[in-house]
Amino acid sequence: MNKLSVIIPAYNEKNTIEEIIRQIKAVDLGKLKKEIIVVDDGSKDGTREILKNIPDIRYFFHDKNTGKGGAVRTGFQKATGDIVIIQDADLEYDPSEYPELLAPIINGRADVVFGSRFIGSKPHRVLYIIHYSANKFLTLLSNLLSGLNLTDMEACYKVFRKEVVDSFKDDLVSKRFGIEPEIVARVSRGRWRIYEVGISYYGRTYEEGKKINWKDGVSAIWHIFKFNLLG
Repeated sequence: MNKLSVIIPAYNEKNTIEEIIRQIKAVDLGKLKKEIIVVDDGSKDGTREILKNIPDIRYFFHDKNTGKGGAVRTGFQKATGDIVIIQDADLEYDPSEYPELLAPIINGRADVVFGSRFIGSKPHRVLYIIHYSANKFLTLLSNLLSGLNLTDMEACYKVFRKEVVDSFKDDLVSKRFGIEPEIVARVSRGRWRIYEVGISYYGRTYEEGKKINWKDGVSAIWHIFKFNLLG
């Protein structure tokens, strides 16, 4: 394996986009090269103007906001690496943990690795009980229908061998945060070796720019049933 594709869906992230890219570039992956792909999903705060001045990245602009799902779909289509990882732009997740997330794939043990905020001893910011409870419920519901035993279905960090991405990227349809349960459902249908790795979490408050809300939680229930039962 020679290259890691890092897909960054971004929407109005002018305050963090430069820093997250700096952190990604700083990660030492040995001989594994990094391809940084930023999909700006219709930002109106100056994010795309910043991207135009950052060297050694690939960026793609959506004319209209299509949600995280739309940005991830574009990123999957553009990725050329042997391994693909999803990275949020908001600094809630730490790129220095890439080596741990990639290790099961590089060592030949896994085809898919999901990060989990609920296992391991990494630091986690204490925030909203409603988010924690909703995440636990949605993960359990997803597991019951997919047959998997994940602990954090909604976590940002999802890592794939390119063959896995190629098996489902043309079928993805979700827009906003429904992309998370859709990816899990599609991965669960393959004979892929799936691992989890504990990750840290530096969550944001709504005042700091967090975007997911209760409507996304309700929507996730529909997406879980839809993609696990209806295909």
